[in-house]
Amino acid sequence: MNTPVPPVTHIPVAIIGGGQAGLSVSWYLGHADIEHVVIESQTAVHAWTSKRWDNFTLVTPNWHCRLPGYAYEGPDPDGFMTRDEVVDWLGGWLRTFAPPLREHTTVTRLRQTGDTGFELTLQNAGGHETLTCDQVVVATGGYPLPVVPDFAASLDPAVAQIHSEEYFTPDQLAAGAVLVVGSGQSGAQIAEDLHLAGRQVHLALGNAPRVARTYRGRDCMTWLADMGLYDTPAQEYPGGKAAQEKTNHYVTGRDGGRDVDLRQFAAEGMTLYGKLTDGKDAILRFAPTLAESLDHADSVYNSICSDIDRYIEANGIDAPAPSRYEPVWTPAHEPTDLDLGDAGITSIVWAIGYRPDYRWIEASAFDGAGRPMQTRGVTQVSGLNFVGLPWMHTWGSGRFLGIDRDARHIAESVGAALGRPGIRLAANQ
Repeated sequence: MNTPVPPVTHIPVAIIGGGQAGLSVSWYLGHADIEHVVIESQTAVHAWTSKRWDNFTLVTPNWHCRLPGYAYEGPDPDGFMTRDEVVDWLGGWLRTFAPPLREHTTVTRLRQTGDTGFELTLQNAGGHETLTCDQVVVATGGYPLPVVPDFAASLDPAVAQIHSEEYFTPDQLAAGAVLVVGSGQSGAQIAEDLHLAGRQVHLALGNAPRVARTYRGRDCMTWLADMGLYDTPAQEYPGGKAAQEKTNHYVTGRDGGRDVDLRQFAAEGMTLYGKLTDGKDAILRFAPTLAESLDHADSVYNSICSDIDRYIEANGIDAPAPSRYEPVWTPAHEPTDLDLGDAGITSIVWAIGYRPDYRWIEASAFDGAGRPMQTRGVTQVSGLNFVGLPWMHTWGSGRFLGIDRDARHIAESVGAALGRPGIRLAANQ
């Protein structure tokens, strides 16, 4: 008995991923009448509802929110949209065009076919099928796999463990204290969310820096935008590759926006630790890096303020007087161990990041860490492109502020490869 052969269809361009980055490329290709398809394993822009906690807000001002043919035009450009407001805003954008979107369809394999062209294996409720294309744009996000340390499996099973992308509200966690591991944007804000809800919080810090929410009368990110830092190409950015590898600065847009001051949280009863290094059963071990981590975060905070001071002075801008952060709390000692049972900890929230996963792509386009080797999203593998990656072109890449520009560049590159140059449509810049 012969095995049925899945149907093979061909299309010039396949975009893998229906988030805002992939759909932005679709917007440009659609306006240039280039045939394509957007393949999404779940639903369009689903991550905003499925991977954001209930009290989530943007950390970038609303005026940063720009997508092709669409920009924030609400009443509070210097405010910070909540998760639900972002979902509504994206819904408004999706109603302005009709992307050729195939939802609930997963690309399980992508391979080159000869010198040019690609073959995609798709899986959906109807089974498997094969699609070929000349150009492919991978828009699945930079780091889709949540990181949890190996020793997590050896911890007391009575303590519930979730990753930050699974956290939605303090009420989902069992009664008792909570350990949050990681002090980047997600970890710091989740720790704040739990703290404000009256939970006893323990927080293990990494090396994340922080930034002032407002300084000298304006939001710091507005100052940085005026200074051109979000537009500086990655290869020209101060600090080079090392700066690009650093964790994003922690700050919050909650309640209109404010600093996240872990020292203040400690003064209010939150327990802070240095880097979590190991654990087994109910015992965790920490490096004595707490004071160092707090001092580093504050030094970056004050350094950014100094950069803004120099910009204000150089441009003769009338602004309120400068200031510097002064610590409101310092650790009396460096805790290096923790008994989960003795501390009454019933839940752990891992907020230590994500890692790339492109194992389904069969192409020589990745470095030793599994990250795409690309220039502005274009790889040396003819026809293989990426979009939505952090630092793909600038610090703004991967954020609402930079998606339009990055998507337009990829659409132009794809169009040129197909013999359709000149996509250059007006964008929200």
